[in-house]
Amino acid sequence: MAAKVTAIAFDGDDTLWHNERFFTVTQERFANLLLPYAGEGVLERLHATEMRNLRLFGYGIKGFTLSMIETAIEASNGEARSSDIKTVLQWGKEMLQNPIELLEGVKEAIESLRERYRLMLITKGDLFDQESKIARSGLADLFWQVDIVSEKDLETYRRLLSRHAITPDEWLMVGNSVRSDILPAVEIGARAVHIPYHTTWVHEHAELNEATQGKVWTIESMADLPGLVESLT
Repeated sequence: MAAKVTAIAFDGDDTLWHNERFFTVTQERFANLLLPYAGEGVLERLHATEMRNLRLFGYGIKGFTLSMIETAIEASNGEARSSDIKTVLQWGKEMLQNPIELLEGVKEAIESLRERYRLMLITKGDLFDQESKIARSGLADLFWQVDIVSEKDLETYRRLLSRHAITPDEWLMVGNSVRSDILPAVEIGARAVHIPYHTTWVHEHAELNEATQGKVWTIESMADLPGLVESLT
C-alpha cells in the first residue's frame, strides 16, 4: 500500500498561472517581423537557437529574447534593422511585465489543501523573473516551501526532497509538463498529477508511459485536485 501523502509540490508556469500563451503570441509577432527577410521557417530556426542557448541562458523570457535577437540577425544575414532589434527587446520587456492571471480554481484548491499538507512550489527559470511572478501571483504566503531551480530532473527532485526531509512515497508532484513535472517525479518513486495546459512548448513535449501507470492521475482542472488527493490518502 502506498504511503500517505504528506507533501504536495506544484509547478508554477501554466499550472498555477498562464505563461506559455505569451510566448506563443510573441513568436507569431516575431515570425511576421522576420517574414520580409527570411520567409517561412523562422520559428524553427528560433527553436534551434533556443536549444543551443539553453546551457548558457537557461529557461525564461530573458533567454528567449536574446535568442530572438540572435535569430533575427542570422536569419536576415545581418540585414535586420536596429529598429527591428529594438522591437524585439520591447516585446521581451512587455512579457516580463505581463500581469499574472491564475488558472481557474488554483487559489481555492491551494487554500483547501494547505490545511492538511505541506505545500511546495517548485518552478524553473530565471530567478528574478520567477520571484516576480510568485510575488505578483498573491500565492507566496500559502506555500510551506518555495524553490526556484534551473532544471527539473531526477537530481533536482532528489536534492529538494532530501533537503526538506521528505520521502518520495509521501510526496505528490502536480504540473502540466509530462517531461519536467511528471516523469522525473515518478522515476524517483513519487506519485504525480498531470493537469494539461492547452498549449505546451515543444521542448516540454513527452508522453506518459507504462512506468506511470497507477502512479499518475490526469485531471482537467485544479478544482479537481483536492478531491483526488483525498482519495489517495
